[in-house]
Amino acid sequence: MTDSISAAGSSCEAVIAAADFPVFVVTTRAGDENSGCLVGFTAQVSIDPLRFLVGLSQRNHTHAVAARADRLNVHLLGRDRVELAALFGSETGDEIDKFTRCAWHPDRHGLPVLDEAAGWFGGAILERHDFGDHTVLLLAPDTGAAPPADISTLRFLMVDHLEPGHDA
Repeated sequence: MTDSISAAGSSCEAVIAAADFPVFVVTTRAGDENSGCLVGFTAQVSIDPLRFLVGLSQRNHTHAVAARADRLNVHLLGRDRVELAALFGSETGDEIDKFTRCAWHPDRHGLPVLDEAAGWFGGAILERHDFGDHTVLLLAPDTGAAPPADISTLRFLMVDHLEPGHDA
């Protein structure tokens, strides 16, 4: 790697860290299998029609379940929900059932909704694209519950100390 590419990568990572984006927990269901993980690669990409991107690590258990699913739920966490973020970010569904360790209920499509989430939305998966070590899923949000207006959200720098359940 040349010095200029290395410097650009370091600069990009520094800018992104300084932005301190919110993190989300994504849940899904395929067949009778629930799965969920903490995600940091997300973005709203259209207003009308409303569209949202979610990046899932290809090494993640949730990636394998989402590959067979037709929907995802995206949960916004309050800053006081670090333990819930740790459950979905530091544990792997390859080894434990995360949903036996938290409160949740099924939405009208049967996907898990985390009871401790500040707000959430769900949508159909319209497209999947391989972006290197992550697959990006394009969602068409169509259901959910808004967070309170005064929510203080969980951000990347609040959870960057967590050890992931899988390498990214």
